[in-house]
Amino acid sequence: MNSRLTPEDRLQQHGDDFYELLMKTHEGLEFEQSAAVNARLVLILANEIGNLDILAAALARAAEE
Repeated sequence: MNSRLTPEDRLQQHGDDFYELLMKTHEGLEFEQSAAVNARLVLILANEIGNLDILAAALARAAEE
């Protein structure tokens, strides 16, 4: 299994912009609604990545932090 995640910052100057969009997406939502949005987002992005090894490494990293 190739569990290497890229160390580079691919968002670069857009990191704050993405964070702002993410926060706006959750504005006014109840906890359950927010969790559902997060789950859908994870599944959409997982489909875009499409590589199980990378997804497994990302899940492992997320569980550590």
